[in-house]
Amino acid sequence: MEPVISFTDVTKYFGTTHALDPVDLSIRKGEFVSLVGPSGCGKSTVLRLGSGLTQPSSGTIARSSDNIGYIFQEPTLMPWRTVEQNVRFLGELDGMSREESKRRTTEVLALVGLEEFRRHYPLALSGGMMMRTSIARSLLLDPELFLFDEPFGALDQISRARLNAELTGLFADRRFAALFVTHSVDEAVFLASRLLVMSKRPGRIVAQFEIPYSFPRNPSIKYEPEFAMLAGRVAAALAEAS
Repeated sequence: MEPVISFTDVTKYFGTTHALDPVDLSIRKGEFVSLVGPSGCGKSTVLRLGSGLTQPSSGTIARSSDNIGYIFQEPTLMPWRTVEQNVRFLGELDGMSREESKRRTTEVLALVGLEEFRRHYPLALSGGMMMRTSIARSLLLDPELFLFDEPFGALDQISRARLNAELTGLFADRRFAALFVTHSVDEAVFLASRLLVMSKRPGRIVAQFEIPYSFPRNPSIKYEPEFAMLAGRVAAALAEAS
């Protein structure tokens, strides 16, 4: 299967700041790749490069589609629009018919468990519900590739664990390609089918781990000895990379 996205010898400079050493990376449909690394190593830069928001200084990035879902650290919802109206926004920009937009909105709100809150405004939602709305908005266009930039980092532990489990369910249902940036080793292991570790700046990929669990995933796997051993190996690689 051809990659949905691939990086070949990609570097990035910001002026004289060397942000990324050559990065080689490919993600295929049905792969959920987590990316961990020390602060400032260029993880978010990889996402921006992958989305086309910024261009590499050298090397090439190939995408099979420009239909990309980008989930930011904050939900970025419009407070004057309801949940349903926020979700439909990308369909409006894309020229989707009203009937199709309504059908897809109902479908994705069901997927993220927000059917009963479709007429609520963002200020009436919890942080987790706002992030679900953001994910539903991106799901509307059925993207081939999802880019996640620490979307659950600001949530409490219970909400974060719940959304982690729900995201593995969405992935099991849709089987898109995903690149998920996080500072949490446990989160990275729990979500990924493959996990990459980046070094300190200039960032480069220094370790890779295959994650053996099937999707969707139950949070109880975090208490299994195999999970703890794997998380420990990732943490050791991260410490060495830092």
